[in-house]
Amino acid sequence: MEPTTTSVSAESATSSAPSPAGSFEAFVFDLDGTLLDTLPDLVVLTNAVLRDAGFPERTPAEILSFVGNGVKALMYQAVPADADEAAVEQAMERWKALYPDYGHKLTKPYAGIPALLDELKQRGVKLGVLSNKFDEGVQDVIATYLPDTFDTVHGECADIPRKPDPTGLLRTARELVVEPAHLMYVGDSPNDVAVSRNAGTLVAAVTWGYHDAESLKAIQPDFLIDDPRELLHLVR
Repeated sequence: MEPTTTSVSAESATSSAPSPAGSFEAFVFDLDGTLLDTLPDLVVLTNAVLRDAGFPERTPAEILSFVGNGVKALMYQAVPADADEAAVEQAMERWKALYPDYGHKLTKPYAGIPALLDELKQRGVKLGVLSNKFDEGVQDVIATYLPDTFDTVHGECADIPRKPDPTGLLRTARELVVEPAHLMYVGDSPNDVAVSRNAGTLVAAVTWGYHDAESLKAIQPDFLIDDPRELLHLVR
């Protein structure tokens, strides 16, 4: 049977009614487009790399369409179509080298996210992050904007392939000592829905990120979330 998307209203999030899916012991979040708006920095950094390589710059809309599958996928799409493999690899390495200088100066948490995470922690919910961003960048930006918040944090690395491969999400569940069926993954993209299906968790898709509500609804997440407070409705 195909999963049915449930829309959780802000009003129901503050009610005492039982959660439509029971309670969840852990929430694991995607990063870019879910917890933090990192697009302004991605635009500046990616265009700096393109300029250095002698390639034309990209618009913010173009770069937005490239994000979600890690740095390598971003650069493969950002460079001209006739660029060879070596040029892509050089651009990717340059991106990582420039990251400490450009990093996340323009990044900020989405409205309501810090308050949501504080409330979840107060309720005893275990918290994690799983992102397709390279691991060093994930650790850095979380330590800067949401320090001392999560029980475990992972980005792409040798041991954790990019979503929708379930390896990272299953590892995160083990680290949080929770069965996948009792874990809610929260993200803003088709990859986030796919990884949850592959790992056997439930998934809440958020509409404030980098994909519009209609496209998210079409891929049938378990919950469609318009406001961070609505996630509290999924915790008893």
